[in-house]
Amino acid sequence: MTGDTIECFNCGHANPSWAQVCRSCGAPIRPDGPPGAGPRGIIPTDQSSLISMGGTVGAIVVAIFLGLFLAGLIPAAPNVATETPSPTPSASASASPSVEPSAAGSVVPSGSVQPLLGSVFFGTGLNPDTHDVTGPTSTFTAGVAFAHSIHMTEPFAVNEIQEEVIRVADDGTLTVVQQREGSNLPVQADLMIAGYRVADAGTLIPGWGTGNFILRVYRGVELLAEGRFSLS
Repeated sequence: MTGDTIECFNCGHANPSWAQVCRSCGAPIRPDGPPGAGPRGIIPTDQSSLISMGGTVGAIVVAIFLGLFLAGLIPAAPNVATETPSPTPSASASASPSVEPSAAGSVVPSGSVQPLLGSVFFGTGLNPDTHDVTGPTSTFTAGVAFAHSIHMTEPFAVNEIQEEVIRVADDGTLTVVQQREGSNLPVQADLMIAGYRVADAGTLIPGWGTGNFILRVYRGVELLAEGRFSLS
């Protein structure tokens, strides 16, 4: 230190005598302090500073290792996307297809499961005024009249209907013995009932055979009603 300057105890830079801090390193200028008492350079090298820094670094390292240790003790959260089972859709029932036979004697599936607009009733006679059956029965033999009537929940809305007859085998196989096409029967479009009669059921056996049968009534391709009977 000279009369006009003072040397920085930290970096040795010469500063004006009135300077409070070093213009080079910014350290406080203590003219009364012993040379070499303060730290020299940007990084302090004195023992107290080094001890303080070492303690701080040590605390940081301990905190890091402690965090890693605790993280290992906590189990990872489950992956919901992989552990949650996907719902299994229930099987939906398929409706049986409508009967559309192509030729007499062909095997056909069971009838449509859609609600029908009418019902078929069987008997041995027919009321000419109401077109309803009399002597209700579903079992016919040769020498007995075969009559049936169709009851609708709405008017026929057409002047003709078609009937299809299917024989039901013991194993449930269905075989068409009278095709719908060409079996036109007259009806009154504004009525909801129609009836028909064959004088002798025996005349039906040569064409249909014997056994159990289903009679189906159509309006065009629309199935209106069906009923079951037997011939022997």
